[in-house]
Amino acid sequence: MSAPTTPAPGSGPARAAGSGPARAAGASANRSRIGEFIFAGLALALGVFVFAGAFAIRLPAAGTQVGPRVFPFLVGTILVVSAAMVIVGVARGKVAELEEGEDIDDSARTDWVTLAKIVGFVVAHIALIEIVGWPIAAAVLFGGVAWSLGAKRWWAALLIGLALGLIVYVLFGGLLGLSLPSGPLLTWLDPLLRTLRG
Repeated sequence: MSAPTTPAPGSGPARAAGSGPARAAGASANRSRIGEFIFAGLALALGVFVFAGAFAIRLPAAGTQVGPRVFPFLVGTILVVSAAMVIVGVARGKVAELEEGEDIDDSARTDWVTLAKIVGFVVAHIALIEIVGWPIAAAVLFGGVAWSLGAKRWWAALLIGLALGLIVYVLFGGLLGLSLPSGPLLTWLDPLLRTLRG
């Protein structure tokens, strides 16, 4: 009667059991790399789009210290440089580690519906700027994104977005001399802007 043989270390059921978590970790790392590449690619495309839109901005006849193209150029530069740095880092193997939090599920799928809503509100914001003016378009964007992310008091987010849009409109249009569209509902702000410009 032969003595029972013990499986060699790293073989048999023990090896099969250990290979599962390793395989899952590798698959999770690959998903993370792909996700970061997609995010960086979208940021890069958005930066290029901002640059293209900035070149289409008409310069006012009267010279100003800060032209209307300065802010879009700044935002586009930040987006392009940041996206390029992320792409280079991920290509070299630098992948952000998942946060070790209780409420994070690294196996959860991407909520494409929420993402589509946010993209839709960004597109709506761009389309509405010339129609209803910057402040109202900013309110739609702010309130829409808040609602897409699950805010229950979406109307409060809408009001906050309108207030922020008005503040940005007055600061940039009055103090910096930039031309942001006011829209047909906010033409009563034009005398205030002229007063601030001096």
